[in-house]
Formats: sequence, C-alpha cells, structure tokens
Amino acid sequence: MEDIRKTPRGTRGAPIAEGLARLIGQQIADGVYRAGDKLPSLREVAQLHRYAKNTVVVAFEMLVAQGLVEPRRGSGFYVVDRHYARKAADEEPGQLSRAMDIVWLMREQLKTQPDAVAVGDGFPPVEWLADMRMDRYHQKVVRTGLGSLFRYGSRFGYAPLRESLVRKLGDIGVNASASQLVLTHGANEAMDVVIRYFVPPGAAVLVDDPGYYPLFGKLKLAGARMLGIPRLPDGPDLAVLEHALIRDKPRLFFTQSLAHNPTGSDISAAKAYRVLQLCQAHGVMVVENDPLADFKPTSAVRLAALDQLAGTIYIGSFSKSFSAALRVGFIACDTALASDLADLKSLVHVSSSEYCERMVDVMLREGHYERHLFRLRRRLEAATAQALQVLDDLGAEVFARPASSLYLWPAFPGIEDTVALAHALMPEKILLAPGRVFSVDVDKVSRWSRCNVGALVDERFGRALRARLPGSGGGGGGVRSSA
Repeated sequence: MEDIRKTPRGTRGAPIAEGLARLIGQQIADGVYRAGDKLPSLREVAQLHRYAKNTVVVAFEMLVAQGLVEPRRGSGFYVVDRHYARKAADEEPGQLSRAMDIVWLMREQLKTQPDAVAVGDGFPPVEWLADMRMDRYHQKVVRTGLGSLFRYGSRFGYAPLRESLVRKLGDIGVNASASQLVLTHGANEAMDVVIRYFVPPGAAVLVDDPGYYPLFGKLKLAGARMLGIPRLPDGPDLAVLEHALIRDKPRLFFTQSLAHNPTGSDISAAKAYRVLQLCQAHGVMVVENDPLADFKPTSAVRLAALDQLAGTIYIGSFSKSFSAALRVGFIACDTALASDLADLKSLVHVSSSEYCERMVDVMLREGHYERHLFRLRRRLEAATAQALQVLDDLGAEVFARPASSLYLWPAFPGIEDTVALAHALMPEKILLAPGRVFSVDVDKVSRWSRCNVGALVDERFGRALRARLPGSGGGGGGVRSSA
C-alpha cells in the first residue's frame, strides 16, 4: 500500500487526520471495504471516532489524493477499483480521452510551451505584464520588516496590504474596512476556504454554467450538489435561478459578474439588481469572483458594490494583472464572517505568504501601477477588437461581444464537438480549451470553446482552423463529433 503521507496537500500539521486516513486505507487493503463500496458519511465517521468534522474532511481528501476513494456528487465517497484504474491508465490512448478531465486542463494551463499557440490559455500574454516584473521590487520588500519574514504572518494577512485593498475596493464602489478583508494564496484558496465554511457534503450550491472549472472540481471534492445556472450574454438566466432558489434551497451562488470565465460576458445593471433581490429573498449568499478586476473600468457593475457586502462575498486576485507566481488573493465580506474565515484559513493553511503580500503592497503603492493598468486596459481593448475580427472572418458565432475581455466564447461553423477539434489541432501545437470542460454536465457535447484574445490573433490559429472547417477543401481535417 502506498505511503499515505505522500499527499499533495501536505499533512504534517494534521497527525490525527493522517492516522484516520491510514486506518481507512488499511481497511480497504484488508477487504473491509471493497471496490465500489460506499464509505460511511463524514458525519458518521466524525461521530464514531469523536473527531472534528474538518479532521475527517482532511482524511478523506488524503484518501482521494491517493486514489483509494472517489467522491460522487450528492452521494458520498466510494472505494475505487484500483485494478480497473490501472488498466484504464495503461490503455489510455492519449490526451483526447482526458480532455474532459478538470485536472488535465489545469495541467495543460500550467505547462510552458514557447512554440505553441495557447488559444485556450487562462492568462494574458506575458509581455503584457513585463512592466511589473518582480525583480524591480524585491529590494524594497526585504528592506521593510525583514525580521517578520522568518515567521508566520497575521491570520488576516499583511495589514498594510489590507489597507491598500480598502482603497482599491473603494475605487470600484465597495466600502470596506481592513477588518473585512482576509488575504489568501490566490483566489482559488479563497474559494476553497469559503466552500469549507459553508458547504457540508450533499448541500446544494449554484454555479454559472458554463463556468469556472476549478471551482467545479473543488465542489465535487467537497461532496456538494452542484447546480448549474445557465449563463446568458447579460448574466445569469433569472428564471432558472429563481426556480433553483425555490426548489433546491442552496447555500451559495458562485458567479462572475464581469469578464466571465469562459464566455467573456458582463452582467447588466438590471440583471445584477434582480440577482441580489432573488438571493436576498431566499437567504442565499452570493460569492462574486472578480479575478480580472484590473482589466475592467472601475465604474463597471459589481454585485458587491450594489449591496456593500451585506449578502455578498467578494473574491479578488492579482494573478492575471501582476503574476500567477504571486499567489495573493483576498476575501471581502462581513466583519464577523471575515474573522471566522481567517480562523479557518489558519486551521487549514496556517497563514498566507507575507513575502508575496509585501511584494503586492509595494507594487500597488508604486507609481508604475496606475500606468500599468492604463496600458493593460488599452492592450486588452485592442486585442479584443482584433480577436473579434478574426472570429468574424472565420464565420464563427460569438456568444458575447464585449468591448474588452480576456476571453471570448465562439462556436465555429460546422464544428459540433470541440473536444474532437481540440484533439485535431494538438499535433500542430494549437491548444484549445473545449467547451465541455466548463460545463456542469461533463457528458454534454459542446460546440463552444474558450479562446484567449491575446492568442487568437496568431496567424497559425486561423490557418489551422480554416483547414478544418467544412468547405475548406481539407475535408474538415478529420474533425468528427464524438456524440
């Protein structure tokens, strides 16, 4: 049996969870639980061993990471048939069979392939961020409070950065105090903390559909009952949202108001007000993720600005506008909730990175920051216009046509399944993000793709796609529907 201590999450601070995971792992090895058996619920295990629920959650996450058990949405955790899993891995024909796998796409996003055209990339082109290179700021960081960099920071995060964020939030109309802010290792840890706090296994959670696929993975890991709210060009489908609020009594609604990932759409003011009214009437907290805030005008409509964090949690990040290597994000919410989330963050992650937080604070306070935002927004606006022209020339249907967005969501003529298209383009090092990955229903064939405007303008993409479109003379390039 594999050493349970070798988990990606790291468990040195959780010896009780380690022991519980080792015990259940040994029971699986001994045949107490066989392949396909459902394990006792988190609550039952906690009551049986008199452990805190968080301890049991960590133990189950270890078992999932080791491939011993798998979560099934709305049902619980089941023992994996490891013989079948090994056989399936041996027989795997290549990347196409994993094109629907959330972890697969995350790995693809993290790869560096200088000669590839990363049309499905989630980040802006590196050259757009070059004027905020971290080496320019390192000396200023280490000259201030060097001694504190040898210790864990505050559970809330670096205080001067939280003060800087108070001013930054004020610019977009969100009036908050430093006590309402919790710094995190990027927006993804912020979502993870919120899910741990609000979502017990089996709880209903609403999400944009299509939506942010790493969030879907986190909710599946938590055992949540994930319900998709269709995304329209001007925001969520209000009729479906209202029906789900009444029928399913969800805990949370995760949404992206602006520069929506993957569609690039922005919510309208009228729809934003109605979303808040509906969620408030049904006691549902709205979690607004805004990772591309720096790319949008400060006057753009945001749910958190409309209700001033009364019924919203606002999540922000600097990965897209500064560097993905700076894992600094934040949660803005009610003061009492912020204190609880800071405690939970301390329990799970001890603290966030004060060095990275100091770096971001220095970068925000420097005069270069405002000039950087000005250039960034101009580049994005120009790239969006050029990308829309490329898509029009290809005859694509475009879901939304924002003035500026890092992402566009096109459907290409005659292409019914973009997983097959993505596979056909791989040999030419054209990397596409097929729409099915962003769907709550991963079995649903999609004709849509997420496209990065910075990569769409590369001529290699247009040439490769034209060769595969019906009527191009290339016979469609071997693109077939997998339906």
